[in-house]
Order: sequence, then C-alpha cells, then structure tokens
Amino acid sequence: MTAPSTISVERPAPGIRKIIFSNPPVNLVVGETVSRLLEVVTELSEDPQVHVAVFTSSTPGYFFNHFDLDRVADFMPSDQEATPAWTDLVIRLSTAPFISIASIRGRTRGGGDELALACDLRYASREHAVFGQPEVGGGILPGGGGTERLPRLIGRDRALEVILSSNDYDADTAERYGWVTRTVADAELDGVVDGVATRLASFDKTALATAKAQVNRATLPPDADLRAAYTQFLSSLTFPGVQAFLPRFAKLLAEKGPEEVELRLGDYLGMARQESR
Repeated sequence: MTAPSTISVERPAPGIRKIIFSNPPVNLVVGETVSRLLEVVTELSEDPQVHVAVFTSSTPGYFFNHFDLDRVADFMPSDQEATPAWTDLVIRLSTAPFISIASIRGRTRGGGDELALACDLRYASREHAVFGQPEVGGGILPGGGGTERLPRLIGRDRALEVILSSNDYDADTAERYGWVTRTVADAELDGVVDGVATRLASFDKTALATAKAQVNRATLPPDADLRAAYTQFLSSLTFPGVQAFLPRFAKLLAEKGPEEVELRLGDYLGMARQESR
C-alpha cells in the first residue's frame, strides 16, 4: 500500500491554494515531500487561476523542519548533470507567477527554513515560530539557499551568526533581523495571512507577477549559486566532522526521543558536538 503524501492541497478560494505539510511527529522533510512540492509548484505555476499559494502545516509545533538525514539517499540526484530537485523547487517557487506566503507556526529549520526563505512573504506566530539553520552544528552545510538568501535579508554578520552558531531564534528576533515579513500574535496569524491572500488574489495576476519579477531582479541570488550550494551540501556529508557527530546524535535521539531533541535542537547539537570530540 502506498504511504499517504506528506503534502496536501486545499482550494479555500478560486485564486488561492493552501499547501499543507504533515509528517508527524516533528515534520522532517523527506524525499516524497520534495518531489510532491515540486509537482505542486509546477502545477500551480501553469494554472492561470492561481494568484496566491499559502504554505502551512497541520502538525502542532512545527512548520517545515529540516531534512531527515536518516534518509539522505532520498536527496541524492540520480542524474549528476540535472538540477537537484530541492534546488529546482526553491528556484521555481521564488520565480513562480503567483505570490507565495509562508504561514509559520512552530519550528522551521534547515531545509524548512530555506523553503520559507524562497517564499515571497513570511508571516510568523510571535509565540510559537522558531527559526534556525542547524547544519554546521551537525558538521554539514546548508544546501537549499540558506547561505545565499539569508545574507540578502539580514546582512552578512547576522547570517554568519545564524549559520555558524546553529542556534534557534525566536520570532521577535527573526522579525528584528528582517528574516520574516512580519510577526503577529498567534491568535491573529491565520486572519492576517487569509487577509493578505484574499487581498492579493483580488488583484490583476499579470500586475502581481510582473511586480514580483521586477523585485526578483534586484534581490534573488543567481541560480548557479544555489546549484553550487547543493553540491557543497552533498560533499559535506563526507566531512570527517559529520562522521564523528552522527553516532552521538543518534544516541541522543534514542535516549531523549525525537520530540524532546527537536524542541531544543540547538542545545542538543551543542551537547552532541562536545561529546563527539
């Protein structure tokens, strides 16, 4: 029997689509997530009726989380000459002829944060959104645009702090840094996102898409840089540091359980790193 998809799509209004991620308990991104998202973004890009796509989650406490490194083979491109699916996804999303909105409630880290960064607008729950790029703490590198997009939003020094420290950042800090469009009270998040989506869906699609393309020319990283980042991510999986780190981190997961570790991922990365020396 085929496993249910981690991605579902709803149509709350004619010009709006809602893309919902669900991979409990901690919403790790797996290969099926990437392939299905790529299909959805491609389909929506070809639909002239779609003005706005809202990305959200149905798993309490989590938006899109980081890649599941226990299934890293899922993210290896079968054709070494082709653009990797994850890179293709974030490029297509950034340049799609619709407006993408991330409605962030819960933890969004690593690949999940890179998906949010590829969205046009990011609204975050003040009480519950948490952000991070934890790769370096695990001995690997970001590979889906974190090192290319984040500095353009928050500046070089803050991006270095985020990426090198592998710490978690709360929503208020993310807003102050410019990581998100706006932080709102959790009780207001759905209403704010729905209001923005409805307003934009009422506008002329050609005007929306053309204005987005104009802003993109001034702000997006070159596609070649995103492809190079994914290649470096794959190479980093063989770094000596990750080989020493992974067994200790696996032991922590077994001892504490994934839900406890994910709640304080930045802290546990530090613990595992210290004990792997």
